[in-house]
Amino acid sequence: MRRPVIAGNWKMHKTLAEARALARAVRNGCAESADGAADREVVLAPPFTALAAVAGELEGGAVSLAAQNAHWEDKGAFTGEVSLPMLKDVGCGMVIVGHSERRQYCGETDAVVNRKVLATLKAGMQPIVCIGETLAEREAGRHESVVAEQLAAGLANLTPGGLLRIILAYEPVWAIGTGRTASPEIAQEMHACIRKRLAEGFGTSAGEVRILYGGSVKPDNVDALMRQPDIDGALVGGACLEAESFLRIVRFQP
Repeated sequence: MRRPVIAGNWKMHKTLAEARALARAVRNGCAESADGAADREVVLAPPFTALAAVAGELEGGAVSLAAQNAHWEDKGAFTGEVSLPMLKDVGCGMVIVGHSERRQYCGETDAVVNRKVLATLKAGMQPIVCIGETLAEREAGRHESVVAEQLAAGLANLTPGGLLRIILAYEPVWAIGTGRTASPEIAQEMHACIRKRLAEGFGTSAGEVRILYGGSVKPDNVDALMRQPDIDGALVGGACLEAESFLRIVRFQP
């Protein structure tokens, strides 16, 4: 069984006080719920400025801490960047890599994503690797080939053992922050396609890789999404910024 993962990507939101309050509410909510997160992994990814504060709130609990990005070098003259050792030092065990907003606004290529994936694994941390097509690519019928190319390039030089240490997140770009969600059937179709591509490259290890869905996941659609056989969790955006809505997603009913 693949243990489900519910990860909240806070993006560029929350002051220190707001971050502490939200992290505390999520931690307490997961700990108190009878039907809560015992059989699923919960992850929070606050902005860099709030990582230390959130780490303090999560200490001793079951909720994991992730960063939203990292540089592939351990140190150096890279103004404005943050290294993996720094993130590990502050308490992060995971890093989101290749989010579509990083690709779109910061020019990250599949080659850059690959360097970050390999560096994250080398640092002893777990990458959450994001892939997905734009609306134009889907309408042109290229969605499967685009995602296949992202997988091939982004996971280049990865061993089957390394594959088991990553989490994938399929996020159709046209569904991120738009309120438009891929139907459970469309999402499942793409997740199955991704798993098939992984099997072609890595063999039976593909069956153990957790693949999350990301794209306007909300309390009212998470149950249907999580009933799909190849959807192993969610990378949540806007709905993770309020404890009540995020905890409802964490407590999805498959």
